[in-house]
Amino acid sequence: MNIPTSQTLAQSPSKDEFSEFSGQKQFSAQNEWVLASNNKGKLAEFERLFAAANLDITITPQGQLNIADAIEDGLSFVENAIIKARHASRSSGLPAIADDSGLCVPVLGNAPGIYSARYAGGHGNDANNNAKLIADLQPIRKQNPNAPIKGMFVCVLALVRHADDPLPIIAQGLWQGEILDAPHGDGGFGYDPLFWLPQLEATAASLDSAHKNQISHRGQAIRQLLQQL
Repeated sequence: MNIPTSQTLAQSPSKDEFSEFSGQKQFSAQNEWVLASNNKGKLAEFERLFAAANLDITITPQGQLNIADAIEDGLSFVENAIIKARHASRSSGLPAIADDSGLCVPVLGNAPGIYSARYAGGHGNDANNNAKLIADLQPIRKQNPNAPIKGMFVCVLALVRHADDPLPIIAQGLWQGEILDAPHGDGGFGYDPLFWLPQLEATAASLDSAHKNQISHRGQAIRQLLQQL
């Protein structure tokens, strides 16, 4: 297996960085937000991230309110995040927060991008999506076997006070890494087993959840969003 060796990682925040936001004013008089996602991997990460932030707000996944997934027909992470947040807010009557995230690989024109969850056709089949990404990168690796293939995870969060909120709060996190030619690690979800972090000599799937949340695209986006409340 050809493991890349060079890439710059985003700096890890301090372990107390989430807790410093605990005294900030509330986003809304309402103390319940809807999380516009039914993705089990994302839900688990959000649960840990919001718990670490010490928000005096209950985060309710939309599935618990029988809210179906929105139709994601935007052309960017930002558009899709707003679409999902408005859909959840309109269906629940509550403020809503949505995540749109994915993996961008520059040599593939930033694919899989917004289609990351359904890159191989079906929605949410991690094994098939990873296999397709490996196959799509094979011709590029053959041209230059020793060159690392760069990639980045992107997370955009959108928070709306109500369904027609004209000023959603938007936050974005980027996590730089490299793409391996075979999966490593048993944790995480999505493309984590292929996402290599050279400075840590590990994949995202090899990190424990606390460490991953400190440096990941989703962790970065959450911190940025909290700063705007």
